[in-house]
Amino acid sequence: MTTTTDLRTVLDITAAAVAQDPSAAVVTFAADSDLVGVTEVDVRIGDRVVKVDEPEALGGTGLAPNPVELALASIGSCQAITYRFWSEKLGIRIDRLHVEVRGNLDIHGVFGLKDGVRPGFRDVEVSVQISGSESPGRYEDLRSAVNEHCPVLDIFANPIPVVTSMRVQPA
Repeated sequence: MTTTTDLRTVLDITAAAVAQDPSAAVVTFAADSDLVGVTEVDVRIGDRVVKVDEPEALGGTGLAPNPVELALASIGSCQAITYRFWSEKLGIRIDRLHVEVRGNLDIHGVFGLKDGVRPGFRDVEVSVQISGSESPGRYEDLRSAVNEHCPVLDIFANPIPVVTSMRVQPA
C-alpha cells in the first residue's frame, strides 16, 4: 500500500470544513431492514442493498453473512480504514495491513435457553498485522491513535443509548 495525496487532501478539506462550521461534524447514518425470507433480510443503506441471513444450523439458508458476522466485519473494516486515515495524518507508511476479528457468543442468551446469559458477544478480539518501513514505536503510536478514534471500536467498547420502538399496522 502506498499513501495517497488524494486521501490526505480529503482529510484536510474535511478538517477545514468542520473548523469553519462545527455543526458539519455531526453526521447521521441509516440502515433500513426488511425481512424477506425465513431469516433473510434486505438491508437498504443509501442506494445499496445488503443481504443478511442466518446459516442453515440457525434456520436460514446461509445465503449471506449473519448479523453478528457483519458486526465483526464492521469493526475489522473500520479498523482498517481508521489505520489508513491515521497513517496519513501521522505520516506513517503502511505497506500491508490485515485485520482479523473474532467474537465469542453464547447461544444460550440468543434463544433464552439459560437465564442471565447475554445474547451478544462475551468478548471480541481484534488482531492487526501491519508491515512497512517504520519503527515498531511508530506503529504503536498509530495503533494508539486508531484505537482512540475508530468509531466502530468505540461502539463495541462503550455503552451507547439505544431507543427501540414499534408500530403495529393492521394486516
